[in-house]
Amino acid sequence: MTDAGTGAGTGAGAGAGTGAVEQVNALGARWGRELDFAAGQVWTALGVWPLLAVLAAGAGGPARAELAGALGVPAERAPSLARELLARLREVPGCAAALGLWTADGVVVEPGWLEQLDASLWGRLTGDEAKDRAALDAWARERTGGLVERMPVELSGALLVLASALTVRTAWAKPFRPSRSRTDQGPWAWRELPRLTVSGPELYERIAVAETSAGPVTEVRVVGDGEVDVHLVLGAEAAEPGAVVAAGFELLSGAAWRMPVEGLSDGEAWPGLVLESVQSSALRNSGTLQTVAFRVQAEHDLLARAGVFGLGAAAGPGSHFPGISRSVPLRVSGAKQAAVAEFTAKGFEASAVTVVEMTRGMAGGRLLRFRSRQATARFDRPFAFLAVHRPTGLALVAGWVAEPAAA
Repeated sequence: MTDAGTGAGTGAGAGAGTGAVEQVNALGARWGRELDFAAGQVWTALGVWPLLAVLAAGAGGPARAELAGALGVPAERAPSLARELLARLREVPGCAAALGLWTADGVVVEPGWLEQLDASLWGRLTGDEAKDRAALDAWARERTGGLVERMPVELSGALLVLASALTVRTAWAKPFRPSRSRTDQGPWAWRELPRLTVSGPELYERIAVAETSAGPVTEVRVVGDGEVDVHLVLGAEAAEPGAVVAAGFELLSGAAWRMPVEGLSDGEAWPGLVLESVQSSALRNSGTLQTVAFRVQAEHDLLARAGVFGLGAAAGPGSHFPGISRSVPLRVSGAKQAAVAEFTAKGFEASAVTVVEMTRGMAGGRLLRFRSRQATARFDRPFAFLAVHRPTGLALVAGWVAEPAAA
């Protein structure tokens, strides 16, 4: 089987698909509020939304209405928006996206529905579970560059498998300086941490604070060398992880307003932020980010939160997808996502494979002549991150760093 290309091109424009961007971000925010953050988290609504879109196009009755509600757009518009979104993503340097469809013998797929995907995406389930699993795992590895090694499928009685693969890679425009040191406060106190530090006048402009539904937060935008940045968001020590992640999405949507550090007074209290005036050899303000290297991975059962994704009716008994196949009654029997993200001194990479299964739908040294301002943001306790497509504000991946990488 073949599938959509992975593209790395000249960059996606910011004009079309704004509604889809807003709805994907909204889904990511709703999902984030439901998650357990004790061991860290990573997820991508962008990996789910296109699958829900094509499911909605083939659904009928309550399943169609529920899926449209989760998508935030009419079911008939969703597939074209999803295709446009993925096509634009493939133009972003360092990003890759693919869809895959596999069906068992006896499942006659409706041509109109298949056209909304692309017939070249169509593969076959043989019924040999070991053989099928090997083929699906190979697709996941190939489409994520080995970041996700297996497709999270059960395959027991599966008649149709629909999957997406998403990969995001960016190198930092200015690499970090790695080191090892300890902090004396917070849940990481007295542990040797894999520190990452970067400084410069440009960073001063990328540190902001905001009052959000989670309370005060400090946000630092780490700029990639293409079109992808990573936003780090630190809340108050008592803030719940899910609330801090939601604050990151509020900053993307404009529901919370960023205040640049330029407008703050020395000594103002914001999470992790030290703002002061210092003697300097140049009349330039400077910013410093101190954070940690991290690697997080997670696997999500989407049916455990079926209401978030509009899958409640679709997973129930009965036939819910007459627009996909009239030869076999179909229902959703499984929906999962496997995701991983890594932040290092040189860059960031993340990948996710999301899958929906269907079964039968029954039952130094210079003179210090000037005074300038120095802003230092220290992320030395758990924090949120969002990888963001800079031109559109689309959240590609989001997560929570409960533990740093091994020192």
